[in-house]
Amino acid sequence: MRAYCLALAFLALPAAAQDLLQVYRDAKGYDAQYAAARHALQAGLEKLPQGRALILPTLNLSGNATSTRIDTEPHNRQIPSTLRDARSYGYLLSFSQPIYRAQNLLEYSQAEHKVKQAEAIFGQAGQDLVVRVAQAYFDVLAAQDTLALVQAQKAAISEQLAQAKRNFEVGTATITDTHEAQARFDLSASQEIAAQNDLETKKSALQQITGKAYAALKPLRQEVKLSPPNPANMQNWVDLAEKQGYPVQIQETAAEIANLEAKRNAAGHYPTVDLVARYGWTSQTASQLSAVPSNLTTGVFGVELGLPLYQGGAISSKEREAAANYEKSKQDLENARRSSALTARQSFLAVTNGIAQVGALEQALVSSQSALDSNKLGYEVGVRINIDVLNAQQQLFSTRRDLAVARHNTITSHLRLKAAAGSLREEDLEEVNRALVP
Repeated sequence: MRAYCLALAFLALPAAAQDLLQVYRDAKGYDAQYAAARHALQAGLEKLPQGRALILPTLNLSGNATSTRIDTEPHNRQIPSTLRDARSYGYLLSFSQPIYRAQNLLEYSQAEHKVKQAEAIFGQAGQDLVVRVAQAYFDVLAAQDTLALVQAQKAAISEQLAQAKRNFEVGTATITDTHEAQARFDLSASQEIAAQNDLETKKSALQQITGKAYAALKPLRQEVKLSPPNPANMQNWVDLAEKQGYPVQIQETAAEIANLEAKRNAAGHYPTVDLVARYGWTSQTASQLSAVPSNLTTGVFGVELGLPLYQGGAISSKEREAAANYEKSKQDLENARRSSALTARQSFLAVTNGIAQVGALEQALVSSQSALDSNKLGYEVGVRINIDVLNAQQQLFSTRRDLAVARHNTITSHLRLKAAAGSLREEDLEEVNRALVP
């Protein structure tokens, strides 16, 4: 136990240990996935003004300047041929206001749903960041615990090895005890190397999210009590996941967009009505019919009607395609609901079973410590052999490691449960942060 505490203290030596909330804030400003989602949201928000533009008036101004060579050769040879250069310049101001364009109105409605979809996708990205940071953070803590336990176990085995050698020299133990302790010591040395490598791997994974290498992370308090899900009924969480989970929200908007797309393609058969106005001015030195310079001013105001009659069957084909895509989107929505419900059930069970496992391991830790103490005492009085003490030590260290891992997994499962229900917020991470060592 003393060796284990010393190993943990060694790992926690740096004073500037970072907590989970600080690591999350670092990730929020660095993580590439989250940054990409943020820019995707900014792009998605632009769908609304683009859709609104389809029902607003348009105003265009164009100008022109031309030079024309006119060579006239009459069929009547009595009329002389003429050759002149005609130059002209002018401008045209045109205005158009859609009065009835069913496709534009439906596309504007699509834009509103596309904005909702972009917001839901960004919301899911925020939840994913919370879960990924918490998982990477506790993975590092678990790797540190494993390394500390392996080092403590190695130190304890080293003591047993030295004692076995002394007992063999004085004739109170056999060479078997020495060989057994030596084999355990060599194995623990190999496990220490593997644990160190795993710790570096977990630190690199966290650094990929945050962009920083942390000297130390604050661990969970030993006396922390894990709270069960609230509400405590699994079906309540399933209902929430099916109703407001972000994957469901994303697919709901996708289905509505596909529905409007089907209606928009069907509206391709409908007539269009626009209010139009044009004003133009042209100055020319000559024309095809006259060599006299002139200025021409035109103004047009009226209503234009358009009616698509036949486009080679393209409109009907797009209508069938959009209808099939709408049916597909409905099935995608149903699949999202089922997947969200399954995730909620699995996460709920992981939390409840994890809390029960933590309780059992806490009791097992007490029992393992008692077993080790008894075996040490028995070895001293000669009723236990060295291998019994080594097995008891290994059992104690394994139980302590399993307890730490169970606590970490239960906390991350709780975060995943809230994410499945679409209710995971930064405040939930603050609550977990309060369970860390101050």
